[in-house]
Amino acid sequence: MDYRYSDFTVEQLRQEIGRLKEKAQKAEQLGNISEVAINERKMQVAMAYTLNPEDFHANDIHEMNGDPGHRFKINYINGVFAWGHRINLLDETYEKEEAIPISILGDKVE
Repeated sequence: MDYRYSDFTVEQLRQEIGRLKEKAQKAEQLGNISEVAINERKMQVAMAYTLNPEDFHANDIHEMNGDPGHRFKINYINGVFAWGHRINLLDETYEKEEAIPISILGDKVE
């Protein structure tokens, strides 16, 4: 049976995040880099469901967890995903709009 993260309780989400973390660590020990990336991405999405999307707003710029070379400007929030554009260290905004889980958003940049 397939469950969606939106159906999980916070406790179930925490268990799932722990399970995915273990899978990622095992994959890393085996040198399976693509499986590490897949499990990390699933973990980020599961973590996004533990946050409140209403804490994130259009036009806010946030640091990006795990990506110190970029910030992210939010265009809008859809569920637990922020749609917007990356900004590099030279203050150049990328043309391509993308969606990232809100769990990747770090501190808001003033």
